[in-house]
Amino acid sequence: MSDNNFNLSPDYYQILDAADRYAREELHPLWRKMDEQDWYPEHIMTQLGSDGWLGITVPEEMGGAGMDLLSQSLVCQAFHRWNHSIGAIAGAHDNLCVNNILRNASPAIVEKYIPDMITGKKVGALGMTEPGAGSDAVGSMVTTARREGDKYIINGRKIFCSNGPFADVILMYAKTDKEKGAGGVSAFVVDANAPGFSVAQNLPKMGWRGQHTGELVFDDCEIPVENLVGEENKGIAVMMSGLDIERVYCSFECLGMAERAFDLALEYAKDRKQFGQPIGNFQMVQDMLATMYTIVESMRLMCYRAATVFNYLEKGGGGRGTEHKLSAATFLHCGEGVTKVTDLAVQIWGGYGFITESEVNYLFRGARLMTIGGGTAQIRKIIIAEELMRQ
Repeated sequence: MSDNNFNLSPDYYQILDAADRYAREELHPLWRKMDEQDWYPEHIMTQLGSDGWLGITVPEEMGGAGMDLLSQSLVCQAFHRWNHSIGAIAGAHDNLCVNNILRNASPAIVEKYIPDMITGKKVGALGMTEPGAGSDAVGSMVTTARREGDKYIINGRKIFCSNGPFADVILMYAKTDKEKGAGGVSAFVVDANAPGFSVAQNLPKMGWRGQHTGELVFDDCEIPVENLVGEENKGIAVMMSGLDIERVYCSFECLGMAERAFDLALEYAKDRKQFGQPIGNFQMVQDMLATMYTIVESMRLMCYRAATVFNYLEKGGGGRGTEHKLSAATFLHCGEGVTKVTDLAVQIWGGYGFITESEVNYLFRGARLMTIGGGTAQIRKIIIAEELMRQ
């Protein structure tokens, strides 16, 4: 492993630059309609697939880009600078679903689903949280799966599922042995056309609009036995490893949004004049800009370090030890960081920042999720403290 965890190599910079130019030209023009109308652009996933922005971690021989987690995260960073709603659609698909299937599923399942997901013909989602199981995702899980011959029968509900209302493929978790607790959880791939599967509702949100989030229903839902991911009752390893990778990836979401908010605030501070001069000349505004800059730079350092470490995470790894602590700490800092940076951006923009049609307002509302989703900030602190006490 490289000892340089903080600076990007020229190849990585090229990926970030290419993704940034693409997102600025193709994705940024869509954010306002998505935000105002909660509009999901149905063409976007096939466009991203044909333009080579999906299947980033999928090997080249399977039709993917054959890149690593850091490369995928840099694309995420750039997309979230310019349209975090589309960035989240692509991330839930490519990182939470495709990457987890690729790392943990059988070759047959990978071959069955991944090719259409690389092209964007099929869209992926993750089903973990339930109406009564949020932070206690495992202990309070009530969704069950029982085997009957050559199929599993799934019953339960999943909520807050990003991409859920329009997804074709759902990676989800259910209890196959309720008596074993965490040792009785299994992972499955469910087709949206499976008997007994339905979407209960699309949940309206204050941010990330256009990136539909839904409640999914499994009512005697039938799937083939082959759609089990990994081994029965071993799904907790898939879940915890995926969560650690998700937290690193989501940290880059925070970074991209914070970068854009800072740029908008700095530009406004130079252009907006009051009392005969730019407001950026006033020390109180300079204090906010300096704080924002420092937060963004520290977020960048933690993101790049964490992604470099996770590039070398073994299959099924994570969910414990140094990596578990690092992913939680990175997302804790970046989630709180983007919340602070976007808040200060709105403050600098003043009344214009409070208007929903402004881009800083769009970013501010989106940033609020980042201390809630992927494990709340409080859960992240618990993880860090528990790992510290184990040392």
